[in-house]
Amino acid sequence: MWFDRRMFIRRTNTRNRKTGEAYFTHRLVEAVREGKAVKQRTLLNLGVHFDVARGDWAALAARIDELRRGQAPLLAVNAAVESLAQRYAAQLIARQGQEAGVDDGGSSPAAERFHDVDLATLDLVRPRSVGVEHACLTALHQLGFEAKLVELGFNRPQIAAAVGNVVGRMAAPASELATYDWLQHRTALGELIGYDYEGMDLQQLYRSADNLLKHREALETHLFGSAQSLFGFTETITLYDLTNTYFEGEAAGIEPAKRGRSKEKRSDCPLVTLGLVLDVSGFPKRSRIFAGNVSEAGTLETMLSQLGATAGTIVVMDAGIATEANLAWLTEHAHRYVVVSRKRERRFDPDQATEVMTAGQVPIQVSRVAAPGAAEALLYCYSPARALKDEAIDTKKADAFEAALQRLALGLTKPRSTKDPAKIQERIGRAKEKYARAAQHYTVELTLDDAGKAVTSITWTKAPKPNSAMANPGVYCLRTTLTEPDDATLWRIYSMLTNLEAVFRSLKTDLGLRPVYHQIERRVEGHLFISVLAYYAVHTIRLQLKAKGINDAWETIRNTLSTQVRITTTLQRRDRRTVHVRKASRPEPRQQKIYEALNLGANPGGSQQTIA
Repeated sequence: MWFDRRMFIRRTNTRNRKTGEAYFTHRLVEAVREGKAVKQRTLLNLGVHFDVARGDWAALAARIDELRRGQAPLLAVNAAVESLAQRYAAQLIARQGQEAGVDDGGSSPAAERFHDVDLATLDLVRPRSVGVEHACLTALHQLGFEAKLVELGFNRPQIAAAVGNVVGRMAAPASELATYDWLQHRTALGELIGYDYEGMDLQQLYRSADNLLKHREALETHLFGSAQSLFGFTETITLYDLTNTYFEGEAAGIEPAKRGRSKEKRSDCPLVTLGLVLDVSGFPKRSRIFAGNVSEAGTLETMLSQLGATAGTIVVMDAGIATEANLAWLTEHAHRYVVVSRKRERRFDPDQATEVMTAGQVPIQVSRVAAPGAAEALLYCYSPARALKDEAIDTKKADAFEAALQRLALGLTKPRSTKDPAKIQERIGRAKEKYARAAQHYTVELTLDDAGKAVTSITWTKAPKPNSAMANPGVYCLRTTLTEPDDATLWRIYSMLTNLEAVFRSLKTDLGLRPVYHQIERRVEGHLFISVLAYYAVHTIRLQLKAKGINDAWETIRNTLSTQVRITTTLQRRDRRTVHVRKASRPEPRQQKIYEALNLGANPGGSQQTIA
């Protein structure tokens, strides 16, 4: 019979088995008197970097023992000791539950199904989110992410840090510092992979981002290939586009941090640009970081050359990249393309158009016209939804421009307002610059007094320019060297570019791409690359759910799964021993539906029962 137990912390001198180097480690030890003999056994290895003051060791050991037994503290301890005690007690309870054999069909004492307990002692401790982590970790397993890290030479702590970074970006998108807090205090990810994140140093997360970035090309190639095998798609079409995100802070000394045109209207901040090459399946093939002020058109050759795109590849891209020089380069390297034309001319003949239905069942009209020289074709497209948008924008800009002219005209009636023709022309010029989209359709005339020195009135007329957006709202033009497909197929190929726009939205909104807080250049690239890695797993999950009729956005999926937690239930038995049961909460119907679609178990982490 075991009785008279005492727990304490011991500093032990030991040696590294490989190098023979001597070092100190710390262990949580239990002394147990059995009859006349006293036996000691190590309960936990607390590690080399155990930095608790020696004066707190006894209080920490006593508090761990109280928590294991489900007892209230006999003596008050400081917050740091309480936090460590809860961490080590949780590890100890989990380990003893595993050693007892929870899943052995009830043959061990810890697996007893029926206990005589005091309900007044019921306690629920250490709730940690587990639902999102369960789905994310499964997706990474499917893509062979951890196996690839092993192949690249990552050790166990490095793999855990890499998985923590990526899953953290999926489940609680934020900075690496915020991810560190999430890993330590809010998630059960460590339980799912068997790693103690509470003992991990913040620098391990930062170094993990550095290590992942060093192997960017190998990881992207592997993950894309794994996705191909998993979903059975073949490379047919390459989508290319860029986006940018902004820095919080000055970003001094970071070479890519430049001021430019922000797609998020944050031109007040330094920017950095992310270029992505995607397959039509939606999986990234290659990513690259550029300066915040990079010319979009100047990046295409770099990206496709690095990718090693084969001859005949169909490249789809937006107008910002589709310069004549880039189209000539694509043609020279035997690539075909479908791009948005940068030309202003809009010729659309509804009588010659073919109607195409979008994925949302919205009709689009398309009409093909042979380009001069017949090297390419022009596809004019009319979208009623886009027409409404164009008209709304043009009306807003035109109203603002006319309001500016009206203010100038009203000023002519005031005695102290300037009437000088040069000054008035200057102010009209500023208004034209500010509202250039609308101003091009206006003719503005000034009437001068007899002396020709003062403006007496301002008049204007509006006449939409031929082939402009105002004259042809909802019409846009595509250029292509594909001559075989019909008009509807060509439009659908172009519409795949919306897949890339959806990727950028997901990266920014769902996966913490913005903003960037880092002030070290490699850390900036590492931060962006973690979001790209997270997207591989997110897209893997979403494609599998779509196949089962679940078309929710990642934010919705994440929010649905986030309420499932792992929690420990503690109860004291009549014999004064304490039962600890740790398991996941029962999934709610919406969570269960996702788990069934992904073929996942509903109790991530399993059940652990310990009697202390």
